[in-house]
Amino acid sequence: MNPGLKNCHAYPFEKLTKLLDGAIIDPHKPAISLAIGEPQHPTPKFILDTLKANMADVGVYPTTRGIPELRNAIASWLCNRFNLPTTSINAEKNILPVNGTREALFAIAQTVINKTHATPVVVLPNPFYQIYEGAALLAGAEPYYLNCTEDNNFMPDFSTVPETIWQRCQLIYLCSPSNPSGAVADIKTVTELMVLAEKYNFVIAADECYSEIYPDTGPAPASLLAYANKRGNTEYKRCLVFHSLSKRSNVPGLRSGFVAGDSELIANFLCYRTYHGSAMPLHTQKASIAAWRDEAHVKQNRVQYQKKFDQVCAILNPVLPVTAPAASFYLWPELPGQDVDFARKLYSSENVKVLPGSYLSRDINGINPGRKRVRIALVAELAECIDAAKRIKRFIQNSS
Repeated sequence: MNPGLKNCHAYPFEKLTKLLDGAIIDPHKPAISLAIGEPQHPTPKFILDTLKANMADVGVYPTTRGIPELRNAIASWLCNRFNLPTTSINAEKNILPVNGTREALFAIAQTVINKTHATPVVVLPNPFYQIYEGAALLAGAEPYYLNCTEDNNFMPDFSTVPETIWQRCQLIYLCSPSNPSGAVADIKTVTELMVLAEKYNFVIAADECYSEIYPDTGPAPASLLAYANKRGNTEYKRCLVFHSLSKRSNVPGLRSGFVAGDSELIANFLCYRTYHGSAMPLHTQKASIAAWRDEAHVKQNRVQYQKKFDQVCAILNPVLPVTAPAASFYLWPELPGQDVDFARKLYSSENVKVLPGSYLSRDINGINPGRKRVRIALVAELAECIDAAKRIKRFIQNSS
């Protein structure tokens, strides 16, 4: 068996199920889950219509590279969204469709990690999307965790990493906008990381799947590719970005996204995924083309999330200080007590699920950045989120 399997942790939602198992809840209070980051807004009708219109394509083997129309649609979206020169993204060389970012974020570690060198290192933020850690372990690498706390604006502090770690680093996962805090990396942070990547020759895997959920009154999150291009790295060497339609277009079950960047890395990733059998079905590709070409539904999506942040924060702030994130659909409040106790008691009292922050992070240097925090995913419809916020407020008032 792969020796990395024994080091893989239980997934956060497995822990949550175990935590809440056997709890006695009030049957008169409808269940509300704000624990899983699964968008609940309706899937746009035009995407579903395109999917249905092309179901005959299930009789065709898809190619791993994807059809040119999809890669062209993605390239056009990237250039328009992140103000990249239209000639800077080659749809043939710089783009690869993938079956959602989860599959691709895992597979990139299997592609780039070279185990013939001294034990390779994968650097990742703490807290983190657990795929990063599992990908590192199953690729035979050593995870190195960077605590992301309020003191460093919930972003990794690369100055704390010893040179001996950078010398063994082959891959770093950057999550911006961040899961769970919603923090967005600034130009100083990203520039520092690109300088380190050039010096030590490691790959930056930028998970940008929350980039399209942000307040319209604030700046839109930038992309690693845009920063690289501004620095003169027009070939995007050592840079890859990962995007998905799941959050942007409310189609988590479509399993559609893409990877873009360094053409040499893309070529090798294509080779790996061809053997891995990761081709996107043709009808999915055609529905994805429709989604990437439309921005109206994305803007409306942001409006809905903004309404939820405005109203939920207003309800909670008198009892639980919360701040709407720079991007993403999460709240990441600090609690007066332990996160696990809070989540269990809230569920028993109000039938509302939230995710303990410590389930998303590890104890590193005596610190678990998720302890005494919970992740609240405002994915349900507005009325449900308001109801949940009122229940959380009541629970806190009754507990004090």
